[in-house]
Amino acid sequence: MYLMSIGAGVLVGIIYALINVRSPAPPAIALLGLLGMLIGEQMVPIAKRVIAGEPLSITWFKTECAPKITGLQAPANDKENA
Repeated sequence: MYLMSIGAGVLVGIIYALINVRSPAPPAIALLGLLGMLIGEQMVPIAKRVIAGEPLSITWFKTECAPKITGLQAPANDKENA
């Protein structure tokens, strides 16, 4: 999946170069914007839990939010403790 993502980025970069278009944002700013989007997406489930009166725990965050932000699966033992 990571190689496909990099490949897609390289392909878009080549197309941009061929048609003489600059990237819409410097790479670091674009990546920070994407990170902000991922973090922002997790604010909704957190708010829903708070409104429902359910507790927020580190274990819940590690199993429900962190994998969506990092793209990595939560360790199997963390899922059992949720």
